[in-house]
Amino acid sequence: MKKGYLYIAVTVVMFTSYEVVLKFIAGQINSVQLTLCRFAVGFLFLLPVAMNTLKKRGKQLDAKSVAYFALLGFIGIALSMPILQMAVSYTDSGVTAVLFSCNPVFVTFLAFFLLREPIKPRNIAALLLEVAGTVVIISPWNTRLNMTGVLLALLSTLLFSLYGVMGKRKCAEFGGAVVSCFSFLFGSLIVLAFILISHIPAVARMFQQAGLENFANIPIMAGYTLQNLPYVLFVSVGVAGIGFCCYFMAMERQPASVVSLVYFFKPALSPVLAWWLHGEKIVPNMLAGVVLIVAGSLCSIIPGILEAKRVNI
Repeated sequence: MKKGYLYIAVTVVMFTSYEVVLKFIAGQINSVQLTLCRFAVGFLFLLPVAMNTLKKRGKQLDAKSVAYFALLGFIGIALSMPILQMAVSYTDSGVTAVLFSCNPVFVTFLAFFLLREPIKPRNIAALLLEVAGTVVIISPWNTRLNMTGVLLALLSTLLFSLYGVMGKRKCAEFGGAVVSCFSFLFGSLIVLAFILISHIPAVARMFQQAGLENFANIPIMAGYTLQNLPYVLFVSVGVAGIGFCCYFMAMERQPASVVSLVYFFKPALSPVLAWWLHGEKIVPNMLAGVVLIVAGSLCSIIPGILEAKRVNI
């Protein structure tokens, strides 16, 4: 269990820093193009680890497992990520990021129905505190939210939650590195196919007329420079490779509802990191939301740590 919490900590650091690091290269690379790069490079980074894991466990990928990983890549990468980027076209990126951080709410109930993980009173208390913190950060009473953007963000969150819960099903059999690696492979291939389709004139016009220019004529290699390469490698190897691998390795050792709390740490810690690296202000409602989110996360995690200590005594 201690290793599980260590993997959660690494995942929190990687996932929290994603948008903050992206700000250094904002506007330089198409978002869908970067999605392809992130998960393709993440796949290559994880491939030796995944192959070694398969060898140690004496496992081979059969047709059924390959189909399952392809479905994972389709749901969590090829569908969830572009829909999230589409949501940003309709509403503020900050609102989208916070809505995406409601991932634990979906995971808790999906894990209950799909994995039969129990919902404990502390899980409910944590969710209530964290949802309250998320609402305080968004402050819907102070802004006019575009409901199309909100619904797209929630759909993306639901799909990614399903990706995490379905991925946990295979973690016990193959290990987190294998689940991450091969879902990245198929997700990248599907995103690549979408990029190629975006160059068909009729398809490109359709996206342009809908106000979604980023989805028309998507480049594959344009925009990369020696200056932005370190940031691209960080979000690819660090966030996608190491972050997702630790996410699923934590799933091997902790309930899905606990691991998913990394998404509630994200809106709490990202503003602090943005203040430190970019000098962005932390407004009062943001600070109040951070306090509620941290309290909710600790409400869920600390009892688990105490239970693990009692078991080891």
